[in-house]
Amino acid sequence: MNTITLNNGVEMPQLGFGVWQVQNEEATAAVQTAIEVGYRSIDTAMIYQNEEGVGKAIKNAGIAREDLFITTKVWNTDQGYEQTLKAFDESLEKLGLDYVDLYLVHWPTPQFDTYVDTYKALEKLYKDGRVKAIGVCNFHIEHLERILNECSVKPVLNQVECHPYLSQNELKEFCKKHDIYVEAWSPLQQGGEVLQLDSIKEIANSVGKTPAQVVLRWHLQNDTIVIPKSVTPSRIKENFDVFDFELSQAQMETINKLNRNERKGPDPSDMNVR
Repeated sequence: MNTITLNNGVEMPQLGFGVWQVQNEEATAAVQTAIEVGYRSIDTAMIYQNEEGVGKAIKNAGIAREDLFITTKVWNTDQGYEQTLKAFDESLEKLGLDYVDLYLVHWPTPQFDTYVDTYKALEKLYKDGRVKAIGVCNFHIEHLERILNECSVKPVLNQVECHPYLSQNELKEFCKKHDIYVEAWSPLQQGGEVLQLDSIKEIANSVGKTPAQVVLRWHLQNDTIVIPKSVTPSRIKENFDVFDFELSQAQMETINKLNRNERKGPDPSDMNVR
């Protein structure tokens, strides 16, 4: 299992398991399967409404708490300093944990202009030792610049939509310069069109892997943290089986050239759902 070292010295698995759009009851079985397969990083959020299911799986896993890396996020309706602290307590209670490893601001929702205050609440949680690391999701460069200018604890990562059709090159450059990791949600692209591309299938055939494994390997070799989601045990295992091969520079370039700056999810500048 590859781990990366975040800018505050905390170790994080580079490949994790996501549970977006997984029902609460289903999440318990999916996360238990993921942990059995070897995943040690689990990514949830308040808005997914499955923190309880995830917590149950963690409790049943028989794995030492310090060997797991648990991420959750504060939703848009809970943004603001005091509301965020309250939301964190609620998430912790649902998860049944004493701390989380990573707490993230889910969206900047710039129209409401609360993300700086929200992040300052995360800083308090971090300084109080209730979270091991803090970061953000779906932040454009302009949003990150405000955090870097107005807050005192640098985000360890920015979790964003990222896949071969949306490679986020400019954002990655900015984050690298500031020692902030990029973490990919929807790494295989919602709808999976990229997995049907002849160029991806040809690479998969030549390395003896599936198109999904090839795309996940592309993320890993680009120093991106990645959290694929599945509820199918065979797929959960397949997505984890990406450490026994490497893509050549030419194969990496083939995938790099697929970028269209094409989103499936909302643009963070327009996302104002509360």
